[in-house]
Amino acid sequence: MNAIPGPGTAPRAELTIRGLIIGVVITLVFTAANVFFGLKAGLTFATSIPAAVISMAILRAMKGATIQENNIVQTVASAAGTLSSIIFVLPGLIMVGWWSGFPFWISFGICAAGGILGVMYTIPLRRALVTDSDLPYPEGVACAEVLKVGSGEHAGEASQSASVEGGTSGLMAVVVGSIVSAVFYIIVETKVFASDVAQYFRIGDRGAASGYDFSLSFALFAVGHLVGLSVGIAMLVGALIGWGWAVPHFTLLHPGTGSVSDIAQGAWSHYVRFVGAGTIGVAAIWTLVKLVKPVVSGLTSAMAASRVRKAGKGDTLPRTEQDMPIGIVGLIVLICMLPIAWLLGDFSVTSGLGSHTALLVIGGVLFVLILSFLVSTVCGYMAGLIGSSNSPLSGIGILVVIIAALLLLAGVKSDLPADSGKALVAFALFITSVVFAVAAIANNNLQDLKTGQLVDATPWRQQAALVIGVIAGAVVIPPVLDLLNHAYGFLGAPGVDPAHALPAPQAGLISALAQGVIQNNIDWSLISIGAAIGVGLIVVDAILGATTKAARLPPLAVGLGIYLPTSTTLMIVVGAIVGWYFDKRADRTPKGEATKQLGVLLASGLIVGESIIGVLVAAIVVFSGKPAPLALVGHSFEDASIWIGGATFVAVTYLMYRWIGRLGQKA
Repeated sequence: MNAIPGPGTAPRAELTIRGLIIGVVITLVFTAANVFFGLKAGLTFATSIPAAVISMAILRAMKGATIQENNIVQTVASAAGTLSSIIFVLPGLIMVGWWSGFPFWISFGICAAGGILGVMYTIPLRRALVTDSDLPYPEGVACAEVLKVGSGEHAGEASQSASVEGGTSGLMAVVVGSIVSAVFYIIVETKVFASDVAQYFRIGDRGAASGYDFSLSFALFAVGHLVGLSVGIAMLVGALIGWGWAVPHFTLLHPGTGSVSDIAQGAWSHYVRFVGAGTIGVAAIWTLVKLVKPVVSGLTSAMAASRVRKAGKGDTLPRTEQDMPIGIVGLIVLICMLPIAWLLGDFSVTSGLGSHTALLVIGGVLFVLILSFLVSTVCGYMAGLIGSSNSPLSGIGILVVIIAALLLLAGVKSDLPADSGKALVAFALFITSVVFAVAAIANNNLQDLKTGQLVDATPWRQQAALVIGVIAGAVVIPPVLDLLNHAYGFLGAPGVDPAHALPAPQAGLISALAQGVIQNNIDWSLISIGAAIGVGLIVVDAILGATTKAARLPPLAVGLGIYLPTSTTLMIVVGAIVGWYFDKRADRTPKGEATKQLGVLLASGLIVGESIIGVLVAAIVVFSGKPAPLALVGHSFEDASIWIGGATFVAVTYLMYRWIGRLGQKA
């Protein structure tokens, strides 16, 4: 591959057909993986760097490949991967019993129209928040370094970590991780390996119950590696609050019948989850509040700098400053409003709110038009400040759904029959999902445009690639969601088995808040307990921040630890501890940074492999009509499968990290 030229020089191969095809193919894989994993763990993973590594490996074998073409591939893949965050809202329509599946064209319309709006709204922000800003954009800068090294630009002076990511070692790490986690997951599905190691027990003689559940999941383990020790410990604290105090407490207050596991899981499902929801809500809103001042001051100074910036117009602008023309941006925004208006009108009629269709459509379009731009601005700045992966999108969803629910209460509920509450809840979730699609894309796009700025990309070409990525993701997300819904279901949805349901924590929280505001049928005392815990955690975290630089206790992560089942949280904690130990060992070696970055890429592969196979197994479950179509052994083998599966998991983890450590020293 060729080194990049100086800024603003003649165009080179960039927005190519082959690049778009490669980007769309990677999109299909990573988006499906992100949807499955986000529903399972309540977290999504950044796809830019793994996509860039895979892209470079493919394009390196082709003639005339450029760094800008590689950038287009990762742009398409990252846009679609980010759009998968719609799973934080859209499954709520299943959870409240409004939908039984995900109608393709309606779900596609939400994702595509909202996602394209997110792209358009970030275009006028590019100069203010990227070109004329000193925001760090951590993920965008890291991805640019990977692309530069892969192009050979910094061959002599690049950091160890970047050269590893840009070379064959990085691709090997991703591929091996994917294969290992995929094979292990398949064996788990045969029942030869257990899926988890769990135990539930009584505490004392008064009937209190609790337990634990370690899921033997390499994807969850890998998330722990990626989020780090601080978040891992915070989730452990949350699990201890949930299962060390809350579950025993509520099993005492509300004794159940059946097995110990049923009693403990029942208390967690009916009571503890809502305590966790209160903690998550307070923590997410607090995170947003902390960012208000830097968002406002940063935007004010950036806009002021942009106004006084002397730049040419039209063709006199350097190639690296040519955005999509603002007239086309405005036209696309208006065009996007047409399907949004139709979707809102159709939903209002089919939901029994037809007498208020005009008000709901006009008010809904204005709501989306205005709030989406504000959300895009905030999300774009937050992503530049702390990175897309760390940006508190759940807080945005909470605020949007509360505002939507309150406006519906004020505008139409008084004129509707008493039994219309469920329809209003569904409408609030529906319109929130559109705004959330905008927020998800805005949270990522400026990060991509920062990468483009650093690799001499043409902004309008990258913006076109972002639109293509959104459309590709919008095609993939509805069928994958529908498949997973029919195979497993979502926790809290009517008629779903909690033992096999996907947690979908953010969707559960947002739908619970919509119901609470409109129907007032939520136990606010549980939410209040969680909120009080959240306030206490905020104080503790602030004290830790003031007294120590290293130790922190992120309140949002603690809230997730309370809200998510231990089958999710405990393995994340294990991964965080192992990842921290691996990094500490790597720091004592000559090529510590290279080794640590290989560990990150290995973890990315572990997530992708298991998630993709998870989607495929879900398809087999649906089409076969059997809950365990790959099973080779029966229940009599269960005890042996726990020992065999657990021992194999530990052994494979040790061997993988030993291999990746040695590979890092050879890089």
